[in-house]
Amino acid sequence: MCVSFAEPAIMAHYKTEQEDWLIIYLKYLLFLFNFFFWVGGAAVMAVGVWTLVEKSGYLSVLASSTFAASAYILIFAGALVVVTGFLGFGAIIREQKSCLSTYFCLLLVIFLVELVAGVLAHVYYQRLSDELKQHLNRTLTENYGQPRAMEITASVDRLQQDFKCCGSNSSADWQHSTYILSQEAEGRRVPDSCCKTVVTHCGQRVHPSNIYKVEGGCITKLEQFLADHLLLMGAVGIGVACLQICGMILTCCLHRRLQRHFY
Repeated sequence: MCVSFAEPAIMAHYKTEQEDWLIIYLKYLLFLFNFFFWVGGAAVMAVGVWTLVEKSGYLSVLASSTFAASAYILIFAGALVVVTGFLGFGAIIREQKSCLSTYFCLLLVIFLVELVAGVLAHVYYQRLSDELKQHLNRTLTENYGQPRAMEITASVDRLQQDFKCCGSNSSADWQHSTYILSQEAEGRRVPDSCCKTVVTHCGQRVHPSNIYKVEGGCITKLEQFLADHLLLMGAVGIGVACLQICGMILTCCLHRRLQRHFY
């Protein structure tokens, strides 16, 4: 009789210990996930900031603001991830179900934000080539060197120097430029930024030894640059999104175990 009474107590004790170990195991897993998630968030934010700060000079030559919008969304998502990561550490250590619920909701919000950024990047990637072909040549011929378009002028100059190119498709594109046909050009046949060594009025001489002659012009170079950046933003976003799915599953498991354990 004593044995039969003791058996349920032993089984209950064993089950409680098992539950305790499962909670500890889930806590460590979620803690490890949260660390990688926090690092991933910092990486997402860094990529977005780097894109805007380091490469913002090219943004004014683009027809739409989709590229910049994707970068801003990544920065916002990255900052939210960093803040959420700190909340996650607190929720895991304290084992508070309300904090875990908030943590789960924030993970879901970040996931949706990154999904929007990914869709924008994909849509922009699909129409990138057409936009550049239509807009860049018009920018060079109509807006370059104009008093009210100084930002565009600076962007084009930087673009040609950074990518070592001249003109939209070739240096011949500058023949139809409003700036080159005006008196302000002072005899230049291309802007000075087309020159391999930039000095005043160097654009008067269009020999290949003096200016950049690149097959495909600046369009090819800029298209490749933007495509690489969009792929980088997409890869970082997808990586963090996959982590988030794992995090949401672990958070739900820990929340359920804590509910069973305390009630």
